[in-house]
Amino acid sequence: MSAPAPSPLAIVDAEPLPRQDEVLTDAALAFVAELHRQFTPRRDELLARRGERRAEIARTSTLDFLPETAAIRADDSWKVAPAPAALNDRRVEITGPTDRKMTINALNSGAKVWLADFEDASAPTWENVVLGQLNLIDAYTRSIDFTDPKSGKSYALRPADELATVVTRPRGWHLNERHLQLDGTPVPGALVDFGLYFFHNAQRLIDLGKGPYFYLPKTESHLEARLWNDIFVFAQDYVGIPQGTVRATVLIETITAAYEMEEILYELRDHASGLNAGRWDYLFSIVKNFRDGGSKFVLPDRNAVTMTAPFMRAYTELLVRTCHKRGAHAIGGMAAFIPSRRDAEVNKVAFEKVKADKDREANDGFDGSWVAHPDLVPIAMASFDAVLGERPNQKERLREDVAVAAGDLIAIDTLDAKPTYEGLRNAVAVGIRYIEAWLRGMGAVAIFNLMEDAATAEISRSQIWQWINADVVFENGKHATAELAREVAAEELAAIRAEIGEEAFTSGKWQQAHDLLLQVSLDQDYADFLTLPAYEQLG
Repeated sequence: MSAPAPSPLAIVDAEPLPRQDEVLTDAALAFVAELHRQFTPRRDELLARRGERRAEIARTSTLDFLPETAAIRADDSWKVAPAPAALNDRRVEITGPTDRKMTINALNSGAKVWLADFEDASAPTWENVVLGQLNLIDAYTRSIDFTDPKSGKSYALRPADELATVVTRPRGWHLNERHLQLDGTPVPGALVDFGLYFFHNAQRLIDLGKGPYFYLPKTESHLEARLWNDIFVFAQDYVGIPQGTVRATVLIETITAAYEMEEILYELRDHASGLNAGRWDYLFSIVKNFRDGGSKFVLPDRNAVTMTAPFMRAYTELLVRTCHKRGAHAIGGMAAFIPSRRDAEVNKVAFEKVKADKDREANDGFDGSWVAHPDLVPIAMASFDAVLGERPNQKERLREDVAVAAGDLIAIDTLDAKPTYEGLRNAVAVGIRYIEAWLRGMGAVAIFNLMEDAATAEISRSQIWQWINADVVFENGKHATAELAREVAAEELAAIRAEIGEEAFTSGKWQQAHDLLLQVSLDQDYADFLTLPAYEQLG
């Protein structure tokens, strides 16, 4: 490949970062610019199509499997490409952002896979976007270390054969990267995250016996999966590596994608690795799409919607059956608990819940599952070891006993639980706390012993919006109204101020977070993603 001309991409409104020239090379930026030219117009068309589909759901209050792709579902002959050795055993995966300390801790965690997250666990500040890439490059060249300035504790990588395999998650299609522009048009964040990572690391990973592996977030249709597949084909040709080197695991975290699981695997079949069941974003997607569908679509408190709810059970069982029918990995949901260093009793109860959750997934046929904290790796590992033994996965369990009808996936009214006043208070409390941290550049935040990310804030504000618009009456007789939400938010803000003190309150972004939560929870014109208005306020 001849040396490319200097990139036409402009770096806009961004302070120079240490060592950024190692990431933002002319050659890497020329590749990102070419991705942008080739694929952003299709991205734009697919985003418009999302709006059309949402309007159709608003009109009909239903969804079904696609009649036009019935032949793909009926054809039993096709399978996804066999898993590469580095991705064949995925029994425990840890998730987290790509800051320097997390990079070392996640790789050292004992998990089989680390989901290196540029998406919901990372606020997309320019620093996080660029230095996250640098941390991954340094990890692969084993030139990464970290000393905590507060504790003085040092962190370094274990031997190569003890490290987790990295699967990188770029941003969703809806987010742009305002700091990288071509002729004044921002490049989609997904293409920036994918492009920089792939360009710098694809060959390096092959040399390490692994490859460029990706998690694809917030996919809404098989056409969006087709776009990713075309990007993979183009990218592999561009850098001169064999077709099929890339592997992608798709998060089934939108209700529309749940009706197209087989088609999504089919579109990516030469590059597909599996599907994942992502809980909070999935619930957020149900609320977003069926928000005007009446009382039968009203979700109770988020913590009352467990994976054993009938409509969630239909979703996870269909996912396992679909994956194994096509030779793909089925990866389970997140155990978000963060162990307390002070309360052993809290840990005991939570660990038992995590174990029960992971036991259920392993027994249902999942091949692996997610945790948010290294202390949970052994718990999840034990659940999957008990079922898998020495086998790397259980794809041979075809789950042909599973039969899911279209209506089962949206049978929200099969839940007995109802929204509660305490649920409203929790949604407001978690929403404000998360958004405040996000506005300071932190995407993964421990709140009330749970690791929360952007999906948490989305389900929180969506539930507030839905309950108000459905005129829910809580168990204490109070109606869900905008006035009540403002009252609870004011009380929560005052409680935070009292808890952390005036100085910390003033130096944080608490009022801004409060205002933004109310904006996206109370505006009649429902914002598609909280992170879109939030990004405008991000430094």
